Order: sequence, then structure tokens, then C-alpha cells
Amino acid sequence: MTAELAPTPNPSAAPAAPEAAETLPLVLAPDPRLKTKTKPVTESDRATVRALAPRMLATMYAAPGIGLAAPQIGVNLRLAVIDLQAEDQKAPIVLVNPRITAASQEEATREEGCLSIPGQYADVTRPASVTVTYEDVDGESHSLEAEGLLATCLQHEIDHLDGILFTDHLSALKRNMIMRKMVKEKRLRKQG
Repeated sequence: MTAELAPTPNPSAAPAAPEAAETLPLVLAPDPRLKTKTKPVTESDRATVRALAPRMLATMYAAPGIGLAAPQIGVNLRLAVIDLQAEDQKAPIVLVNPRITAASQEEATREEGCLSIPGQYADVTRPASVTVTYEDVDGESHSLEAEGLLATCLQHEIDHLDGILFTDHLSALKRNMIMRKMVKEKRLRKQG
């Protein structure tokens, strides 16, 4: 997917050279860590966040994906990375303690997938535009207004930080079908 509405990120907000960083293993559903609300990043966590952000970006790029939240790598912190890679140009955004401060009444439906639920996709309806406030890795505050794919991605990743998966926005029937597939695949991986 491409996005024409991707913002130009604050260069100080994104760590350098994520391509050189080591990747991390992904946590797959139905792991209970994906359903746990994360703890806010504090000043004592800044060094951890600075070290983790490039590895999260490397993991996201390798998957490949356009967003990754800390619970997806087993870390209980309010930290997410996003890069829509519009026009095949990397423009990573690192979001520390992000929160949605405004959302439109207008809604939009997009097909979503998740690196923690590989191979499963479904249409999810969310607010069409949002405003998100967040900190960068150095603790500076930022605000980002987004619509289209970026708005969807921001909401998806912030949901992860609140222990919510995209499947939680689906009907019980669709959600149960997807989660049964994930349980079956997990069983098969253990046997193989």
C-alpha cells in the first residue's frame, strides 16, 4: 500500500540506520502479552527506548510491515514505530507514549493485517482522521494530524499499546475464526 498523506517526520524523532540494527522475534497471537495494556515510558526508560527503536524499525522492515508496537516484540512499554514508505522512501516515525487526542466523526473502512496475526486480513472501520500527541526518543512532545492510511496505522498501533488487536473490532464470528486459525498454526509450529 502507498500513502500520499504521509507527513515529513521530525528528523530527531527517528533513530539513525535501522537497516543495520538487529531484528527481534515477533510475538504471535494468541500470546497474552498482546492483550496487556502497556506501561508509559518514563525518563528511566529513555535509554531502553533509544536502543529498542532501531531494532523495532529493522524488525518492521524485515517482516515487512508499516507499523510495529512494543508488545509485538514482548516489551511492555508505550512505544511504536511506523513507516508508510510512501513512494518507496523510508520516513520512520518513532512514537513514545502516543495517544489520540482527537478523532473525526467521519469513519473509513480499510483492510487491515497485523504482523502478530500473519496471513489474516479483515476490513476494519475506524475514524477517518485523528490527531495524535506523542514524544520522540528524547522526550520532546509532538502532535500529528493524520488521515487515510496513516490515520489507520496510528490507531492500529495505539490499539496494540492498549491490548487491543484489529480482530477485536470484528464480529465475534470473524474474530473467532481468525483466532482458531492462529491457535491451530501455533500447535503446528510446536509439532514441526
